Amino acid sequence: MTNTNAFEPAWQFQHSVDCNAPRQFVWDYWTNIVNWNDPPATFHLDGPFDAGSRLTTSLPGQTLHSLLRDVFPGYEATIEMQLAEAILSFHWMFEALSSHQTQITQRLTLSGANAGAFITQVRLFEQNTPEGMKKLVAAIERSLITEWR
Repeated sequence: MTNTNAFEPAWQFQHSVDCNAPRQFVWDYWTNIVNWNDPPATFHLDGPFDAGSRLTTSLPGQTLHSLLRDVFPGYEATIEMQLAEAILSFHWMFEALSSHQTQITQRLTLSGANAGAFITQVRLFEQNTPEGMKKLVAAIERSLITEWR
């Protein structure tokens, strides 16, 4: 079902994972885009990981542009990808469950006048996001172990 209200999301998906690492370590790892390993995609950030910086994602035959918004260092950030009369938003949240465990939540939202045209494509994230976040947690935990050695 396509939502016709421009203020309401046409589609949303949220997934959370727990990571055995302190919140600040998780944040520092995640905001260093050198650590973003999602072949065949490559990533380039035009400045610091801060609101207003532009992120370029390069895929075979396709380049996507996003903007960092609402960055609250250590806690959350939103990355907005502009589509044709629509926005795909990736809102990441980092919550300390204890001094050595963090819950990472990613909420994806599709909105805008033409959002309905992209619903079929973005629904693929419902399958890919949980596995991608699981891989992120494994990489963070490996990095933490390596740092402690």
